Amino acid sequence: MAPPQGNNSGSTRTSGLRRRSLLAGAAALGTVGAVGAATGCSRVATADTGDGGHLLEQLRAKGTVRLGLAGEQPYSYIGSDGKMTGSSPSIAKRIFKELGVDKVEPFPIEFGSLITGLNSLQFDVVAAGMYINPERCEQVIFADPEYQMKDAFIVRKGNPKGLRTYKDIARTGAKMATGVGYAEIEYAKEAGVKEVGTYPDQLAGLLAVKQGRIDVFVGTAVTVFNVVEQANTPEVEATKEVQPYVDGKPVTDVGGFAFRSPETTLRDAFNRELHKLKRSGELLEIMRPFGFTKDQMTTIRAEEKCKP
Repeated sequence: MAPPQGNNSGSTRTSGLRRRSLLAGAAALGTVGAVGAATGCSRVATADTGDGGHLLEQLRAKGTVRLGLAGEQPYSYIGSDGKMTGSSPSIAKRIFKELGVDKVEPFPIEFGSLITGLNSLQFDVVAAGMYINPERCEQVIFADPEYQMKDAFIVRKGNPKGLRTYKDIARTGAKMATGVGYAEIEYAKEAGVKEVGTYPDQLAGLLAVKQGRIDVFVGTAVTVFNVVEQANTPEVEATKEVQPYVDGKPVTDVGGFAFRSPETTLRDAFNRELHKLKRSGELLEIMRPFGFTKDQMTTIRAEEKCKP
């Protein structure tokens, strides 16, 4: 199934796609090819020998690892200075240096093409804080998550419709939007929201709320808090964290780095360094400048989120 087509600015079509999701398909492959051609990046080596792969050895030999970025704050994006930034690239720099790979290179690509790009050898690792779920675990292998996350709403100043839960959106008939392929679409549908629009990013969603085109834009809590703070506009505000539900049960999403399935040696080495950062408290210090707090740190393992 290919990612949604057409203009995403204000579309009211609902979707079963999950946030930070990567779906295979000709459209996605075409995007990957276009990005690769534009950046002049050649394909990278992989392995399918059943022995854990040799990518880590290859990365050490060339001294460079390519990171697939999705252009979403605060996870991974190209800043206004044209340089790679975000919580995931910052973690990657620290860990890959410990693994003997001193240089990290960005490979910007749309979110919906990250896993396709990874598996078609365009880059070495997805560094975009991708949510871990069973569907993605069938396509890639994940390091253990570096964070856990709830949602938050962008609303008009004073929150005139009293929107504090997804059920409030459904009850009031408020006009809602979120990002393309975000898990928040499913959470809204679970709560009874009939229509969900989509915008390409959080800033576009904030402007839509500000201009009265929608009543609420929904995203991950840290992303919402950051964009509202950066916009610094008196017309909108962020709600407190919102708890999503699926099948009547509370859901807390977690995000982590993704690797090609054969490359377990690289994933396991990455995990060992990640857990050192967790135990020392350095992980939080790396992520804190991007808006993360102690409450968003997690001890959940990837395998727990990969279970159906």
